[in-house]
Amino acid sequence: MPDRFGSCHTATVASYTLEGHVPAEEVKRLLVLKPKAVGLAVPSMPPGSPGMEMGARKDPYNVFLIDKSGHETVFAAYPKA
Repeated sequence: MPDRFGSCHTATVASYTLEGHVPAEEVKRLLVLKPKAVGLAVPSMPPGSPGMEMGARKDPYNVFLIDKSGHETVFAAYPKA
């Protein structure tokens, strides 16, 4: 996982790295889709992400899919409409 996606928590699930407050729904989707990727990242600690609940506050954030060359694409956007 490239340093620029660093956050507060790192985990490994199957062969994927998870960085930051990644929603469980997106981890499950990752494991079903099985893309050729390093893993998922939620940089920083956005209010409203799992574990960062702050009442009704839900700042928008993206869950990025990081490919093996270190490039990101948006895997999911939150809050979901």
